[in-house]
Amino acid sequence: MSQPSVLRRRILQSTAAAGTFLTAGRLSTRGRASSRQQGDPPEELPPAEDPDVDRIAADPTDVPPPVDWNTPREHEITLRSEELVAEIEPGATFRYMTYEGRIPGPLIRVREGDTIDLTFEVPADLNRDAHNVDFHAVYGPGGGAADTTLAPGDAPARIRFRTVYPGIHIYHCAVPLMDYHVSSGMFGAILVEPADGLPAVDREFYLGQHELYTNGDPGVDGHHTFDFGGLGEEGPTYVVFNGEAYAFTDDGYGPLSAETDETVRVYFANGGPNLPCAWHAIGNVWSRLYRDGDLVSEPARYVETTPVAPGTTTAAEMELPVPGPITVVDHALTRPVRRGARGVIEVEGESDLGIYDPDP
Repeated sequence: MSQPSVLRRRILQSTAAAGTFLTAGRLSTRGRASSRQQGDPPEELPPAEDPDVDRIAADPTDVPPPVDWNTPREHEITLRSEELVAEIEPGATFRYMTYEGRIPGPLIRVREGDTIDLTFEVPADLNRDAHNVDFHAVYGPGGGAADTTLAPGDAPARIRFRTVYPGIHIYHCAVPLMDYHVSSGMFGAILVEPADGLPAVDREFYLGQHELYTNGDPGVDGHHTFDFGGLGEEGPTYVVFNGEAYAFTDDGYGPLSAETDETVRVYFANGGPNLPCAWHAIGNVWSRLYRDGDLVSEPARYVETTPVAPGTTTAAEMELPVPGPITVVDHALTRPVRRGARGVIEVEGESDLGIYDPDP
């Protein structure tokens, strides 16, 4: 896949309508919520570091298949923490903290009543800090965090837990500086399907939003280090999907793909660590919304925008009756316009002029 274009950092020229500017590529905004005055030059940063990986953003289509078993099973799962330098956007690097080298961490998919035998590792050659895992799907001290806390090079930790309650839940690092670690990318989701399963859909996607607090401005080349002052003020430099600004647009790795007359389900994890998300799909609605990851209550219907609190995973479905881009955003609009929280699902297929006619 080609490297994302430098167009991601250009300013959008004009906006005839909200749908126009929110389906455009990445842009540069050389001003963040900080004490720096408008018009001041952006802070110069040290040169960008050589990335350890080509991309940090997890593939949103990398979703395990639906549960197809009817009785409880046991799953052996290994999670490894990895601290890696990668690009937030072209020319701007950051040292991320991850599970398995991607953001969000792997989507774990099991059935209600299953047992997970988890091994957690913090290899000395891939980590500088201590890490652990707090599963919101676990009955147990710290969601397992108390028993998985490891310094780099410690012997692997192992816990077993039964997935007693269904739903889709966050997991994240929960060491004392957990806000720093989660902001840097240490979160993911665990999907515990109800015993009777979930309705079949044509496609599933997995996205994770989080905030990056850095010493630079959006669009400024160089190596961005973590800004604890910005973290304390809850004033992020970037708000991103899957670790990178505007990753799933034409000027990133490309939009996600779907076809007309399909139904898609999106699992959306808000790692935070601080900001709620106003989750919205431009050009569509959440036909069935499983608020706060609740998969057993009747879903809400035809919801335009829904709050997703930090530390929450929400699931929602859409029907796709017409072709064209559906732009998924945090509708706190400075975030998709200036800080990176925007992705596109490109729907291909035949037009239905009875539903939408662009030229009547």
